[in-house]
Amino acid sequence: MFRRTFWFTTGVAAGVWATTKVNRKLRQLTPESLAATAANKAIEAGGRIKDRAVDFALDVRDHMARREAELGDALGLDAPVGRELPGPGRYAAIENRNSPKNNPRYAEGSAYLTNPYNRNEDH
Repeated sequence: MFRRTFWFTTGVAAGVWATTKVNRKLRQLTPESLAATAANKAIEAGGRIKDRAVDFALDVRDHMARREAELGDALGLDAPVGRELPGPGRYAAIENRNSPKNNPRYAEGSAYLTNPYNRNEDH
């Protein structure tokens, strides 16, 4: 009698254990559960990527500041500036021969004043 009771109880326990395992696995494979799992993993991966990107940006900023300091020293950009006036601004590369100053036809005192940009002068 004890043998039958023992094996019956063992069978019931094994059945409950197997049923529980199967139900858990089925719940994990539902679309809602799969979507939640994928979302959680995406959030975790995004956090890791964000941390790496922030570290990379900080490294780039540090190296950029160091390189700018090196270039500033090499080019003398950090040297003290004197209180001198700046040099001349711009020089004319080509002389403008069509300006009214250089053309006596368009002189201010003449009776024949025209617009120097008028392209219909012949008519």
